[in-house]
Amino acid sequence: MAYLRFAGAVVFAALLSAPLAPAFAQDASQEASQEASQDSAGDVTPDMDFTAAKAAADADEASLAPDARAATLDRQRAFLDAGVAACADLQSTAQLQDFVVVVRLDASGTVMRTWRRGDSPLALCIERHSRGKVMFVPPKAPFHASLEVTFEP
Repeated sequence: MAYLRFAGAVVFAALLSAPLAPAFAQDASQEASQEASQDSAGDVTPDMDFTAAKAAADADEASLAPDARAATLDRQRAFLDAGVAACADLQSTAQLQDFVVVVRLDASGTVMRTWRRGDSPLALCIERHSRGKVMFVPPKAPFHASLEVTFEP
């Protein structure tokens, strides 16, 4: 069992039986500079690190109107749920650690690039699972979004 912090509220979730939901980080000072990325052809910012990608995601997400933000959050939840369903097993959940995966979406909503903070097996799998998948059609391209998962004992 794990606690998941989502948008400031603590939600009780059993990892393998309840879906996880993304939360948007509010404190940029907590962001580490660790980077794991997938390059894509024609990437205009091949040297963007995790911190810059997370800042871009925070800005893009904040630019959404309230209704669009709610719809985007629903799509991100579904996207993360699918990743957890594909990744959660006894090996990947043996070491539950907080993680963030930032994605860059193209005009069709396909994940073209990822950055990750956190090295747990679940974080690595969620990042791998995200690549090349459609998250949602963004209002502009490129659009950055983040999936942040926090576990509390």
